[in-house]
Amino acid sequence: MYRPAYAKNENEEDLRDFIRKNGFGIVVSTVEGKLWATHIPLILEGNKLHGHISRGNKQWRELPQNEEVLVIFQGAHTYVSSSWYDHENVPSWNYEAVHVYGKVRTLSDEELLESLRQLTNKYEKDSVHPVSVDTMSHKFLHTEMRGTIGFEIAIDRMEASFKLSQNRDEKNHRNIISELEKRGDENSVGIANEMRKYGYHTKQ
Repeated sequence: MYRPAYAKNENEEDLRDFIRKNGFGIVVSTVEGKLWATHIPLILEGNKLHGHISRGNKQWRELPQNEEVLVIFQGAHTYVSSSWYDHENVPSWNYEAVHVYGKVRTLSDEELLESLRQLTNKYEKDSVHPVSVDTMSHKFLHTEMRGTIGFEIAIDRMEASFKLSQNRDEKNHRNIISELEKRGDENSVGIANEMRKYGYHTKQ
C-alpha cells in the first residue's frame, strides 16, 4: 500500500477501532489465476476477521488456497480544492483506508452460526424490533446456512493511510476544515472531524 510518510498510522488500536467502525470490507483474492473482489461485512475479533459469502460466489472455493488475501476497509473520503490554500497548489483528495493481509480458514457450521450471531447482533442493536439468529426457526436458519460459506482470516499485518492534510501549516489546515464543514455532506464533515483529531505535522 502506498502511504505518504505523513499519512502513515501504525497505531494498532487506531486501526482496530477504524475497522470496527467501517466493517464493510472488500475481500481480494485470486480465482482461477485472476483477481476477484467481494464486498461484505466483517467482524474483527482478536487477531482475526470473520464473515461469510454465498456458495454461488466461486471465490470461496479458492480462498483457503491463497497464500495471502487482502481486505480493504474504506472510511470517509472527500475532494480538497486548492482554492482553499493561501498559495498556489493542486487539488487533492483526503481519505482514510486500512489494508489487512492474512490467511483464510473455512469455518465449521457451528463457527458460522456464531459468526452470523455476532454480525446480526452488531447491526441490529439499534433496531426498534431487532432480529436475532436465536429467534429464527431451525428449518429456516438451516436452509439459509446451506447457501453460505463462513470463513476466518488470521491477520498477518495491517497497513493504513490516513491522508488528512497533516502536511499543511496551521492556517491552511484550519481553512480546509472550515470549507469541508461548509460543504456539509457526510464525507466532508467526517474528514473534517478526523483532521481535527489527528492535527497537522508542519508548524507555521
